[in-house]
Amino acid sequence: MNKLNVVVSLITEDNDYQLEQAASAHAAALKLGANVQVIYSGNDAVQQTQQILTFIQDPSKRPDAILAEPVGTGMAQIAKAAVDAGIAWAIINTNVDYITQLRQHALVPVFSVMSDHEAIGKIQGQQIGAFLGDMGCVLYIEGPSVRDVAKLRTKGMMAAKPPRVDVKSLKGDWTQNSGYQAMKSWLSLSTSRQLHVGMIAGQNDDMALGARRALEELGNLAERDAWLRLPITGCDGLPRSGQEWVRQKRLAATVISPPLVGDAIQLLASALAAGSQPPERTVVAPSSFPSLKELQKVRGQAAQTS
Repeated sequence: MNKLNVVVSLITEDNDYQLEQAASAHAAALKLGANVQVIYSGNDAVQQTQQILTFIQDPSKRPDAILAEPVGTGMAQIAKAAVDAGIAWAIINTNVDYITQLRQHALVPVFSVMSDHEAIGKIQGQQIGAFLGDMGCVLYIEGPSVRDVAKLRTKGMMAAKPPRVDVKSLKGDWTQNSGYQAMKSWLSLSTSRQLHVGMIAGQNDDMALGARRALEELGNLAERDAWLRLPITGCDGLPRSGQEWVRQKRLAATVISPPLVGDAIQLLASALAAGSQPPERTVVAPSSFPSLKELQKVRGQAAQTS
């Protein structure tokens, strides 16, 4: 049997979670004896579409499967073109509505694997409550609204945060630099000092750390120190970035959302070996780091000493 050939299309190289997605793909490929080619789309939906179409339309480049984490929409037409060409298709970390229909006549595996983004948002909302209590103001750095990832994380956070906690939203694109620029732009506003921000929360660890970098550059040392005393939290919680930044106290907490591409490749290989379809939709649950119980305990101890 020929080696399994898989193309993995990811969003950007400027994001630790995306790099961990790639690492999980290579680890799964090594275990299975498969070939994996990872391509990055530079946060550009048009470029991502063109890259994938190159593999579909050129028979000499055609892989056995394409696993895609979309920059923008779920790429329904691209998915159909892939399946029509006999290429297995998996969508990563995006909720799409075409998988069921595409599987009805597909001769290759078609499925999705995603994190429970609303649950990630809910945990972050609970973390906000653990840090701020019943009321306060959180500066919230969101990813691009073109994808449901950011929308679902926001929805979960808003549902779980204490009702009297106010949210001021800033926009980023999942990279550290975007969190840095969003924070710098906001700090330049005369109104930024009037809001009495109690904490900063990023929809991923990279944007949260980028915001911290902007605060570290403040020229007024008293102002800088006051900002850096605030809790800063993120999401994704990778061992060598988010979790490590929490241990270093650069972030106060994160939400662990494991990389998914390696699991998707395992599902793909098992389905191909059995001549069957994988589960239509696999959802991976997140967890708080540190645990919510630990965060509430720390807050309780701080309240007793203040």
